[in-house]
Amino acid sequence: MLNCVTTPQSLDERFRDAVSALRPPDSGRPSGDPIRDGAGLTGARARELFDAQLTSRHLDLAARWLRSFNEGFHTIGSAGHEGNAAVAAALRGDDPALLHHRSAAFYCVRAANHPGMSGHDTARRLEEAARDVLRGVVASVRDPATGGRAKIFGNPALHLIPAVSAPGGHLPRAVGLAHALTRAGETAWPGDAIVAASFGDGGAGGAAASAALHAAGRLERAGQRVPLLLICEDNTPGGPDPDGWVAAALRGRPGLRYSFADGCDLAAAYDAAAEAAEFVRTERRPAVLHLSTVLLLGSPGDPDPADGLDRDPLITAARLLVQAGLYGPDEVLTRYDEVGWQVRKAAEEVLGEAKLASAAEVVATLAPRRPLRVAHAVSEHAGRALGAGAPTRLRVFGGRLPEDAGPMTLAQAIGATLIDALAADPGMLVFGPATTRGGRHGVTTGLSGAHVFDSPPDTTTILGLAAGAGLAGLLPVPELDCLSALHGGAEQLRTEAAGLAYLSAGAYRNPMVLRVPGLASPFGIGGHLANDNTVATLRDVPGLVVAVPARASDAAPMLRSCLAAAEIDGTVSVFLEPVALYQTRDLYQQGDNEWLASYPAPGTWAEDHVPIGRARTYGLGTAQDLTIVTYGNGVRMALRVAAQLAAEGYGSRVVDLRWLNPLPTADLVREATVTGRVLIVDETRRSGGVGEGVLAALVDGSFYGSVRRVAAADVPVPLGPAAQEVLVGEDAITQGAHALLAR
Repeated sequence: MLNCVTTPQSLDERFRDAVSALRPPDSGRPSGDPIRDGAGLTGARARELFDAQLTSRHLDLAARWLRSFNEGFHTIGSAGHEGNAAVAAALRGDDPALLHHRSAAFYCVRAANHPGMSGHDTARRLEEAARDVLRGVVASVRDPATGGRAKIFGNPALHLIPAVSAPGGHLPRAVGLAHALTRAGETAWPGDAIVAASFGDGGAGGAAASAALHAAGRLERAGQRVPLLLICEDNTPGGPDPDGWVAAALRGRPGLRYSFADGCDLAAAYDAAAEAAEFVRTERRPAVLHLSTVLLLGSPGDPDPADGLDRDPLITAARLLVQAGLYGPDEVLTRYDEVGWQVRKAAEEVLGEAKLASAAEVVATLAPRRPLRVAHAVSEHAGRALGAGAPTRLRVFGGRLPEDAGPMTLAQAIGATLIDALAADPGMLVFGPATTRGGRHGVTTGLSGAHVFDSPPDTTTILGLAAGAGLAGLLPVPELDCLSALHGGAEQLRTEAAGLAYLSAGAYRNPMVLRVPGLASPFGIGGHLANDNTVATLRDVPGLVVAVPARASDAAPMLRSCLAAAEIDGTVSVFLEPVALYQTRDLYQQGDNEWLASYPAPGTWAEDHVPIGRARTYGLGTAQDLTIVTYGNGVRMALRVAAQLAAEGYGSRVVDLRWLNPLPTADLVREATVTGRVLIVDETRRSGGVGEGVLAALVDGSFYGSVRRVAAADVPVPLGPAAQEVLVGEDAITQGAHALLAR
């Protein structure tokens, strides 16, 4: 039975046989009347949706035809899910939507209803929609979603935002966007728009979907508006079952309105979708629409759809139209063939379109870097702080400006910079699990206002809220409790946040500066969760900026650079703050206060600007014998060791990388070449640590000399004094330095 329904030929034959067996009634319904008694869907609208469903089906067949001679590269189709045409019809064309990967019919309806699509009638718009989808299949540079980088349903002209991660991974972003629409001022969408996001039953059980459902309900229960419609397209074998596991999982969510419909019944799906959309639009509250669908043209290993054969959405829609007297069986088959010819013609036309032909073209939309414009933005912010914004700045700081407050710790400098940024940018959001109470380490103490709020503690939720806020035009600056918390929601940062511009051909961006307290305390306080010393998860994310300020004098300008890059280029940054250095005051001896720094006045911001990817070098003694390359906690330790070496007659230069991604390669190679001896002090683990990247940069930069590496052991950080046995310490740095100097 499986072979009879999972090939294009057998699916085509089954449709023809089923339609041929239909018998029209003696008298039909006017096209302006409901398609059947009690339905909200008219006959005329049903015919339009049926055309979109036919187009969707033939797109699946065309994709497999293209694959048969190696010109198509994606065959995951929408067969069995064509009922989502009804959902598209129930929404407005300016409602932003993030779509499930079986949403060709939805795409076709949205395109057919959009006046901006080429062509003056529905048929021509459907032809153009077919070309768009097929451009994704053949990886054409004219694909409106990704520009030939992936096959995703998206199109900025249609307000379709690409869902770029694993199944269900886009849902936290959808929650964030819906939440942000109620906070942002002017956006790309009208004030009464709602956010729609569809997903499959497989994604419903994922961590991201669970977090999104939880967050939407929690925000609603907290009195915050979340105009979000979540559509679960459930193709679980066994037919429509509103009492199955998926229904139980969705229905039991507090704060979310639940409804169910047979997604294979065009009229029922439309009525349910229209009701749910109206609820969300009117109440500004989240809802879940559970649609039962069927999987046809599945991949090897997919469940046998035998139990759902009679529920093919095309057959049920044809039956609906024939029973209403709007089409005869022969007319249905004629229309089926006409649409098939149009789609095949479109497939042949897109075959010759250009494809990405170089690495430069592929990465062009990944992470634009315009350092001069970023520097100019910092200068503009300084000018406003000195000019029209000066009274506001004085007020938010309680009458005493931070530059007049005396030397600051790292934590104080970060907090003052955030207050300054909030006063200057009305679109900035600062949030985290306890932000209004200072956060876990007191850094956000003193921050207040409508754009400072406490979020649910879940990392996936925090990153989803941030990604959605950035998409809405805001500048989110979320905070996590600790670096170890990031790993559970890394997909949101890796793909949804850092990957959006790349996988939307630059059409969308979600700027973000994620603050993360991290790295390790030499005393292991709090154990391995509070002392996570691995950043490999961050350094291999394409386009992500990773900043590590070691001291107060760098914290303010580096954070301003990240904020300006987010504003100008849509950059996604992680601002990794060494917890052990938050309150550190001294450098060489107790009471010297040399790790403190005064907060820079706006007049010096342009002069003190730190471009992304530039290191800082400290020279001690002659600075000609040894180069120590490090970052974070290693900077303070390396400076202390370098001072001892200077007393012994050896000159050192300590290079604070400051940026772990992108590494300051030019600065690194230059400083290494001066001495010919390089000691890498890496507080992350030896395997997969930052030191490996530094070594590779030296090799790629044709460095010729001696290199030695000191790094943490490949083990989670233990509790208490045992931490000193596996982390980098001054003794190990001293031994490594002497070993190099002896050569």
